[in-house]
Amino acid sequence: MNFLNILDEIEKIDADLTERLSPRRKAIQALTGFGGKVALASLPFALGSMFKKAYGQTSTTSQIVDVLQFALTLEYLEAEFYTRGVSTATFAIPSDAARGALTTIRDHENAHVNFLKSTISSLGATPVAKPTFDFTARGTFPTVFTNYDTFLAVAQAFEDTGVRAYKGQAGNLLGSNAVLTAALNIHSVEARHASHIRQMRKARGASVKPWITSNDTGGIGSAVQAIYNGEELDTQADVKITGIAGMSISAAAATESFDEPLTKNQVLAIVTPFIVA
Repeated sequence: MNFLNILDEIEKIDADLTERLSPRRKAIQALTGFGGKVALASLPFALGSMFKKAYGQTSTTSQIVDVLQFALTLEYLEAEFYTRGVSTATFAIPSDAARGALTTIRDHENAHVNFLKSTISSLGATPVAKPTFDFTARGTFPTVFTNYDTFLAVAQAFEDTGVRAYKGQAGNLLGSNAVLTAALNIHSVEARHASHIRQMRKARGASVKPWITSNDTGGIGSAVQAIYNGEELDTQADVKITGIAGMSISAAAATESFDEPLTKNQVLAIVTPFIVA
């Protein structure tokens, strides 16, 4: 298939295509000179990005605000969880390093709350009010603020949810590069939180890695299974990772290499038990 011929045919119908794609078309022309499987495999993805840029619909301000309000609710949840855990929980945090880590995460989450509230206000909307939370999830985790290991388990659940939630909403922020960039920055911080909490659990004997493997809950159990469902995929963009380029890659490694997005409805179903009103 000659990809440049495809562009030529489209230009016969849409004379402005060149302006919308430039300099992306030049990048594709350069790619075709490299040859080999890597360059060839890159072309469909590059084309997809080009056409999305040229023809894709961007989100409206109201859609962007809706995403930010959704994110704010999640950040309220995490910020209050860590604030209560560090300040009022009755368990003993075992070391200064652990307390320092949890305090830093608390401060990050509060910064996210303040940023999202300011951004929503700057877009002419009123930030949603903070809900009342039940961190036992209606009795599912009754010792969340009296047992340190339960606290870390719930922290892992929140952080892993946050990572997948931000990924799921990124496409709905395409109408604002500034907001999208900020959201992806928060996404990366949530990922670091998730990894650190998992390593804190591992240091206390939990059978867990710093990243999600398949749809494994890390020993927390069925109460949080919905957070991990869908992570068992070993195929990305129709490419099966376990056999990519003739390499022998384990299913575990394949699933650990990518996080899958969660939809808004999936996330709401996960966090609803933690919200009273």
